[in-house]
Amino acid sequence: MSRHSFSLFVYAVFLVLISVLNPVEVWASPQAAENLKQAERYVDQALGEANQGHLAEAKQAYGNFRDTWRQIEDGVKEESGQAYKDIESQMGQVDYAILQNKANDIVQALQGLKDVNEKFMRGLYPRGGQVQTETISLGDFLVLLQQTKTKAQEHDQEAALAAIARVRQSWLSVEGAVVAQSAAVYNAVERDMVTVNAMLAANPPDDQGAVQLLEQMAAYLSPLASKAGYTLWDAAMILMREGLEALLVVAALLAFAKKSNSTKAKGWIWLGVSVGLALSVILAVIVKFVLSSGAFGSNNALIAGWTGVIAAVMLLYMSYWLHNQAHIADWQQFISTKSQSALDAGRLISLGILSFLAVFREGTETVLFFIGMVNQISGQDLLLGLALGSALIAMLAYLLIKVGLKLPMRPFFVASSVVVFYLCVKFTGMGIHSLQLAGALPSSAAPGIPSIDFLALYPSWQSAVPQLILVIGAMAVLLAKRAAGARQSSR
Repeated sequence: MSRHSFSLFVYAVFLVLISVLNPVEVWASPQAAENLKQAERYVDQALGEANQGHLAEAKQAYGNFRDTWRQIEDGVKEESGQAYKDIESQMGQVDYAILQNKANDIVQALQGLKDVNEKFMRGLYPRGGQVQTETISLGDFLVLLQQTKTKAQEHDQEAALAAIARVRQSWLSVEGAVVAQSAAVYNAVERDMVTVNAMLAANPPDDQGAVQLLEQMAAYLSPLASKAGYTLWDAAMILMREGLEALLVVAALLAFAKKSNSTKAKGWIWLGVSVGLALSVILAVIVKFVLSSGAFGSNNALIAGWTGVIAAVMLLYMSYWLHNQAHIADWQQFISTKSQSALDAGRLISLGILSFLAVFREGTETVLFFIGMVNQISGQDLLLGLALGSALIAMLAYLLIKVGLKLPMRPFFVASSVVVFYLCVKFTGMGIHSLQLAGALPSSAAPGIPSIDFLALYPSWQSAVPQLILVIGAMAVLLAKRAAGARQSSR
């Protein structure tokens, strides 16, 4: 791999990360008041934009404050628990005003947030009264669900939205403990959190539906809260479950590279895998030792969301390209005409980026799950579980690649295009759903749409409609190609 090509790949990965992460400034000063003063410039910017009617820009500026707040909130907690509660409450009012998309309400809520911030900075709040840390247990998470249910029963939309926001932010602290015991429950929680938020944000809010769904969440989560520890099988199964989608992508790409006799393609794919794994581990270390899990919760969902959506776009293109190759009569001859490789430089780089996105998306989820369970499993069991899970994944990858290589050329390309398109549909649903979890996209509940984990189909119009469009579009392309082939054969 040339130095120029490697530089292009690293630059492309850098662009992906920049589009996903929203950098947050970190200050060296330990003074909470000074940190909040620096962060408040985003509130001032949001106020200025809202006063001019630029609501999108106001929302973006407030989002910068919200992200920065997650970095400095611990300092405010230590100074004054009451100030922390008031600022969080006022932020909930801003979130609600933005949901309503009314300029006057947004201005009023932002001004209220500014007033609370300045009151803290002037030292007018009582000191002490610290608030519980955001690293919580599954039992604490159930308490947050109960608090949200209470606010919904009281028909207090503003407080209920703030409560479900805290639920979503705290999810990262307990999701590892959930997925280790039940993948079905894990998927249900992620689905239902978005649905509850949509019900509470509706106009008028569906309080009764939200209460019923919150009760269901508490019912299926409660049996999991009593587990005291985890075994090596729990660790191994997390690695297997979370790595399956990435494995399917990478295995399909490697089998394709071998069919193409392209060593360069294999090099790009393995580079993408290596970079994805390395960045996943680095990110996990940062979250573990620099940030709190609650502070990282929405950013983690943003990473999963944007990498999923970008990967889905690339998978869609790859599926279409693979399907087209199934109609080439002599693939080996085609390779020879392309100087032993049917892949140009652009497609080689895209293979590396696609393998990186698949591994990075699943890798961040996996290592963060382990952060949630690391204190409840022995070091020996954790290492053995990682080794066992890695061995099982390697065996499955070998079998997938071997089966792919034994297929004749046309069935290989047809099967590969079907698998890749399936992953495209699934990554689309998962990506949009993660963006909804992060609050970057709205969610409208659609009770008539079934929940199918295998397809990442959720009862939300925003995620289900794009998936339906993909399926209809694929069927239209297939029918058009079949009709064109029939016309040619009839001539």
